[in-house]
Amino acid sequence: MENVLQYLGRPSEMLDDDLQAHHHKLCSLLGNSSCLVLGAAGSIGQAVTRLLMSYGPAKLHLVDLSENNLVELVRDLRSSFDIFPADFQALALDIGSLAYDRFISSDGKYDYVLNLSALKHVRSEKDVFTLMRMIDVNILNTEKTLRQSVQAGVKKYFCVSTDKASNPVNMMGASKRIMELVLASYSDQINISTARFANVAFSDGSLLHGFEKRLQKQQPLAAPSDIRRYFITDHEAAVLCIMSCCFGQNRDVYFPKLNESQLISMTSIAEKFLKNHGFTPKLCSTEQEARALMATLPAQGQWPCVFSPSDTTGEKEAEEFYEQQDSPDFHSYQQIGVLHQSAADNQQLTHFYQQINQIKAQPVWHKADIVKLFIATLPGFMHQDTGKYLDGKM
Repeated sequence: MENVLQYLGRPSEMLDDDLQAHHHKLCSLLGNSSCLVLGAAGSIGQAVTRLLMSYGPAKLHLVDLSENNLVELVRDLRSSFDIFPADFQALALDIGSLAYDRFISSDGKYDYVLNLSALKHVRSEKDVFTLMRMIDVNILNTEKTLRQSVQAGVKKYFCVSTDKASNPVNMMGASKRIMELVLASYSDQINISTARFANVAFSDGSLLHGFEKRLQKQQPLAAPSDIRRYFITDHEAAVLCIMSCCFGQNRDVYFPKLNESQLISMTSIAEKFLKNHGFTPKLCSTEQEARALMATLPAQGQWPCVFSPSDTTGEKEAEEFYEQQDSPDFHSYQQIGVLHQSAADNQQLTHFYQQINQIKAQPVWHKADIVKLFIATLPGFMHQDTGKYLDGKM
């Protein structure tokens, strides 16, 4: 496991001061509480679950579609904690399934529901079928679990968002922005809050996680040379989730206080990563050249890399946590900013639900119809489709 902080230029976790300042209140709120974590076996879900466990909930139910990751999470928890919730369950369920609905109808009584499930990759919008799955997971499942939480009398519903939801240029970010509108549309029935993340460094499926895999498999590294991103650790992501869930006022969006000087290029992390493992990067002009040099260069202390400008769909040079017209609160916490959002236009969302169901009912789906619907739902959404996608690159 990488020492992530060495790549982020920080000596320690940046949100721990806020966490410690609210420790006693968190113990009061979460001790003996009942919690449901959706998407519990992903990188963020695991970190949130471990942090929740440290406060001693009496009831903790974990749901994730990945059976293997869920099994490993349970093994990890059982090996790490002496005291376990009296009511603990880990269920390998699809949130969109009938089995999940029956599970909720058999129980559903929670103080807190934390929805961490998401399709988070921009590459997931490359085809209409995966794009529809993204809509199901990021938007429609959120609406369903919100409705179920209202019916069950849940005290607080938290759902994770992304920095890509601010001025979105890709369908993934736009789906999360619509998800935020769905949350706000229920805010007169249940207290809701969310968090916009930076990239979680070395999380499953991320480019940095891919660096680890490439090294293990003796394969070249590839990264965009012109893309900069904000990064946080999985622990920092968990703190942001727990703080927003427990202390966020209705419709609040929490985000880490990071400024432009803390944007990090993908290539600089790649170079640090290789140096940390005893290699210097060897820049190659093509993927073919990089693959061919793998046979000889690593033995000489060099690692073939392809660093090239990004030309794929939906990429920003740098992400952002809020828009120009927003008035974020930078005073409530040391390292956390807060956006206080207004209620949503339910009529706009009703149109979205009607149209997406009509598209689903068609025998043939067209991506252009979904893009058109997103633009209608999010005025000002500028979808940037170059016709090139990340699956076309290493």
